[in-house]
Amino acid sequence: MKTFDLDPDGKRLPIRIDETSNGEFLPISLTPEQHLTNRIAHESASENARRLGLGRRAFLVSSAGAAATLAACNSANPGAGGRYALPEEAGLDQAAADSVLSGDEFIFDVQTHCVDPSGAWRTGKDGQIWDQVLRRAFGQYAKCDGDGFECYSAQTLAKEVYLDSDTDVAVVSALWGSQQSNPTPTHYAAEAREIVEAIGGDGARCLIHGGLLPNDPGDLEAMEAKARVHKVDAWKMYPQWGPEGRGFFLNESDLANSAFEEARRLDVRTIAVHKGVPLYGLEYDYSDPRDMGPAARDNPDLTFLVYHSGFEPGRTLEGQYNPSDPKGIDRLIKSHQDAGFGPNEGNLYAELGSTWRYFMGRPEEAAHVIGKLLKYFGEERIMWGTDSIWFGSPQDQIQAFRAFEISDEYQERYGYPALTDRARRRIFGLNGADVYGIDIDRAKASRELLERRAERRGERNPSFATYGPKTRRDFMNQWRDHRGRPG
Repeated sequence: MKTFDLDPDGKRLPIRIDETSNGEFLPISLTPEQHLTNRIAHESASENARRLGLGRRAFLVSSAGAAATLAACNSANPGAGGRYALPEEAGLDQAAADSVLSGDEFIFDVQTHCVDPSGAWRTGKDGQIWDQVLRRAFGQYAKCDGDGFECYSAQTLAKEVYLDSDTDVAVVSALWGSQQSNPTPTHYAAEAREIVEAIGGDGARCLIHGGLLPNDPGDLEAMEAKARVHKVDAWKMYPQWGPEGRGFFLNESDLANSAFEEARRLDVRTIAVHKGVPLYGLEYDYSDPRDMGPAARDNPDLTFLVYHSGFEPGRTLEGQYNPSDPKGIDRLIKSHQDAGFGPNEGNLYAELGSTWRYFMGRPEEAAHVIGKLLKYFGEERIMWGTDSIWFGSPQDQIQAFRAFEISDEYQERYGYPALTDRARRRIFGLNGADVYGIDIDRAKASRELLERRAERRGERNPSFATYGPKTRRDFMNQWRDHRGRPG
């Protein structure tokens, strides 16, 4: 794989507030406030670097550079319901920045992705679509070598997630597509697990999902090998997808019920379900999470993780929960409430992959998103996920979440709980550890992994690269030869 351009001139900000998509939704144009955030951040980087006697790149890779970017977001969004709580001097003082942006939490990322670089999955129409997604929309940023897909490999995941962020444990999640055309077949996820274990010693942990697409002929029968041979830790469902282009709802499908029965028999009882982030070209309706509450209520011995929490990028602004006209995340909350769940109760969890990344540069909406989930789901039913490697290293998402707070005004006006240190620790990893039965003391980053991280960070050369499409043209190019199909 070619060496990344590591931005020696300091043109990339460490907190990336940009239009990058995970490839499943159209890149959304930046708001005026986001443009202003980036402008202030770049101006601050030049000025602060000058005052400290540093080059721009040296300043931006420091924690003070991250603090200056988050402070710029505060400046661009005065009066927003959310802000980044930073010491005033954090943009010029690394110790002050570290007091907020560093931490010792157990961080368990329940949604990461990598791709089998052999490309053996490029069969049939779905495989050809994925080939276009990765080559056209993503490849121009990741700079893959030749015809390969090494820039999406498990090795890249290990570098971006385990070495360039504070993540202790991560799940390699499955992608949509048939058994033949899934870019992350279960056998490759198992290889990724071995690669991650090798870089981090006994303390680094990698869990894997088995794809579960019961409307794909033969997939139900394949569950046993995924569980027995590859030792999957959970299942990943895309109810929007179907070999004939039609999906299903989990509470209205005999196929879903058959999948649940097989999950019980195999004693792999955690099921992650993609909801929200409508897959381009597939029926929009099946992205609605209205079936998640009933499915969880009717299957109390299973655990359901709602990936993306039902958010709809670019379709709605997130505000106060509105059960009479639910949109975006409100649809999941309503389904949760109608099923009779209270805060910190039940077997239904909201997951933040792509969601937090999208909203962290929109602090007004972020206050409502995090506030609503804390209020209705509770701090013990929210799970940390980042959708990396599509967004590159998740370190900026981690740093931003450490510093984020919901204003006292919004707590009083809307009844939102504070995002406390305890809540952050629950969300960052303790909830995931409970669901997956992880021994935290054993899984916390090992001395070997910490030493490797320290060595890399001593060199201070993170790429700050992202891998997803950044413009509407990039996104639409991936469908140029496959109109009407998703990515």
